Amino acid sequence: MLVTSRSYDEYEAMFDLKELPESVLDCCAGGAGFTAEAAARGVDAIAADPAYELDHAELVDSVRKSLPATSGIVDEHQGSFVWHWYGSPERKDQYRIEAADRFLQDVAAAPERYVAAGLPELPFGDRRFELVLCSHLLFTWADKYDRDWHAAALRELIRVSNAEVRIFPLVQQGAGEPIAWLPELLASLEGVTCEIRKVPYEFQAGADEMLVITRN
Repeated sequence: MLVTSRSYDEYEAMFDLKELPESVLDCCAGGAGFTAEAAARGVDAIAADPAYELDHAELVDSVRKSLPATSGIVDEHQGSFVWHWYGSPERKDQYRIEAADRFLQDVAAAPERYVAAGLPELPFGDRRFELVLCSHLLFTWADKYDRDWHAAALRELIRVSNAEVRIFPLVQQGAGEPIAWLPELLASLEGVTCEIRKVPYEFQAGADEMLVITRN
């Protein structure tokens, strides 16, 4: 199990976060530094990921191994990535190293913020969080998780949100193929408004949009 690390700055751009509400869930968060930074800013921030079942030593090992592994995907699909946000591969690597360090420090200091759980079933009450974020899981792995799984996962993210769910990106990992059944899936959701919105972040070529789901 590899636990990918992403920084607060990456989250800020991927999800176009101009400000944070009182409570935020990051699901599935992996080794991201977002929750630690959000909590430091006074937010009730919780991260959820099945990887948090690992003991601390195993979690550290998984996070460290993920750093070169993510570069392998980029190398395999070089023509599918752009560098104008990061500036260079070295700067991207630095973001990830800093995020991994921030995560590992915080999960050791405040383990209650890191809940071992995964979609499509979360151990949180209805409307628990003002904002729910989901990065590089839904749609990214549409070749492994089918449309029914995505429908169940979306309903669960909506259930635990009191206001808004944001999901990024909306293409598959690697070459960035679009999700053919996305419009039909969104049309099947009830009691919400769905919007596809541009964000100030792009790494996979063409992956510069997030899905925003708002409770009616």
